[in-house]
Amino acid sequence: MVFGPASQLGVSLYEDTPPVEMILGRSEEDAEAVICAVYRQILGNAYVMESERAIVPESQFKRGELSVREFVRAVAKSDLYRVRFFESCPRYRSIELNFKHFLGRAPRDLEEMRAHSTLLDTQGFEAEIDSYLDSDEYQNAYGENFVPYYRGYKTQPGQTMVGFTHFFALARGASSSDLKGSLAGKASVLNRYVIQKTPLAVIPPSGGAMGNGWSFQDPTGSARTRHGAGASEGGKVYRIEVTGYSSPGKVNRVSKFRRSNQVFLVPFEKLSQEYQRIHQQGGVIASITPIS
Repeated sequence: MVFGPASQLGVSLYEDTPPVEMILGRSEEDAEAVICAVYRQILGNAYVMESERAIVPESQFKRGELSVREFVRAVAKSDLYRVRFFESCPRYRSIELNFKHFLGRAPRDLEEMRAHSTLLDTQGFEAEIDSYLDSDEYQNAYGENFVPYYRGYKTQPGQTMVGFTHFFALARGASSSDLKGSLAGKASVLNRYVIQKTPLAVIPPSGGAMGNGWSFQDPTGSARTRHGAGASEGGKVYRIEVTGYSSPGKVNRVSKFRRSNQVFLVPFEKLSQEYQRIHQQGGVIASITPIS
């Protein structure tokens, strides 16, 4: 279930595009479409020149010798991926992009990122790639014949509000490229926020609430302390705008107006609890921003 109208969060293309699956007996044109989808997902929507393509694995895939998962593995272990997203990126930027490219979500916490950092130190780059593709999570989400796709903008069992907001710092709309990263360049987008378990602002696309573009910049600071009703002991407060609620026994309708129906000021430690409550009541989050 999508948490709110995808167009309001800048991910409408992800939601409107069905998952890409390779089915036995499909035409060479269909196989080529799957190959293009793999390049787009695994290489972070970056342009791929003809000379950079994985020609041998492509041929094996078209002949049915490789499943989609094994073709993904070949692209992920290629010199192209290694140079773009490993050798030229800081350690934690590389890891957060691996989560995005292969599992379609942001890292859940610091422990998860540390585990992959340790794996890189002890077993190397190829073992790091295998750890995603051979995981139960990958198999349950994509199996052998689906191209990985972004899942982090949807509600998932065990997902917290913090993880939900972190995904939007990694996926800034369908027109962005992971080669450019955030406005901070190739530096890790999430590192300090994962360490502190701090949510990031989720704001409407730069083209307006129903626009297709997206602009993201790291916030200049966290929510101000001791500000607003309900401030916690830590003092951080976030403003959640909700655009619509369902009514018991009635069809769930979302307000067609851009202005939110309700606004909540929520202490930091209650964000995940509020996220679940709004979701269970059929609410639609329009934005999450620190009080300033």
